[in-house]
Amino acid sequence: MKNLNNKEQIKRLDKNNVLGSIEFLGKQCDQAWGEVKKIKIPASYKQVQNIIVAGMGGSALGADIINAVFADRLKFPIHVVRDYSLPRYVGPKTLLILSSYSGSTEETLTVGIEGAKRKAKIIGIATGGKLGVFLKEKKYPAYVFEPKNNPSNEPRMGLGYSIVGQMGLLQGCGLLKISDSEVKEVVEVIRAFSEEFGVESSTNLAKDFAEKLKKRLPILVGSEFLAGNAHAIANQINENAKCFANYFISPELNHHLMEGLKNPMTNRKNLKFVLINSKLYHPRNQKRYEVLKEVLRGNRIDFIEYLPKSETKLAQSFEILVFGSYLSFYLAMLYDVDPSLIPWVKLFKERLK
Repeated sequence: MKNLNNKEQIKRLDKNNVLGSIEFLGKQCDQAWGEVKKIKIPASYKQVQNIIVAGMGGSALGADIINAVFADRLKFPIHVVRDYSLPRYVGPKTLLILSSYSGSTEETLTVGIEGAKRKAKIIGIATGGKLGVFLKEKKYPAYVFEPKNNPSNEPRMGLGYSIVGQMGLLQGCGLLKISDSEVKEVVEVIRAFSEEFGVESSTNLAKDFAEKLKKRLPILVGSEFLAGNAHAIANQINENAKCFANYFISPELNHHLMEGLKNPMTNRKNLKFVLINSKLYHPRNQKRYEVLKEVLRGNRIDFIEYLPKSETKLAQSFEILVFGSYLSFYLAMLYDVDPSLIPWVKLFKERLK
């Protein structure tokens, strides 16, 4: 489709209501926060000395975002495991969060069985499935939720449950302090920017960025507390728009990637960098973005930049989450694809049976 303001065409393409899931992000957060606080967590879980979140795809993105946003507030950093096995140090002093939206992710289930053998302090988040059964049979504390505010039922579009649910679990384990007022601020930020970037807004940055990214390979760049958001946007573009996208973290990319921009020469017409900047970044990182722009211009590679308006790290992260969700959705519309369908992921899972 060519016109992102054509609501009828959007409705015809978006058969499973991914747009509705984006619009209900604030309701997901509200639901998750209200429900997760009621979960009873054993006192022994507050004695852990390290944290692991096991998850794949969209089910791991919440941990990435939490780890980045709350790096200076978490009692211990989160180690995200995207595989079948656990690090050697995992044991009774480990909090192991098993995150699988569907509850059927084989890597996460395998890690859960291994974690149980090592007597890790296991806690889970899922809509049910095999993971829900495992958690119930083992009598582990768990947030098993009904995704009533995720009409598309796609994990990558249910990040309100994943992020806020895990925030609540970590607070219940005494590993992170979150106030009700902070969650209220998050919901308000989501509401405000959903209005700004929504379909009803005929001209907005999410639509503009999508237009500029069509027929290009998006390269996301983020830093510090927005590093997890860069990853989330890349994943959503992959699955929603069926478009190649990747992400890099600054300042790390300054030490290698810039020398890789020259070749092949087609980079000049194929790549477009999306810089996620912030006035809350360390001053030296802010300067690095200015120098990076100079390097990109020197290599004749296009870029666009998003600078969040919100005033706190947490608010900026959710502002970017809203922005990225709409961006990936509009890019799917421009490519005339149903954003909910993931045929290759499903084929892969079938082949593994």
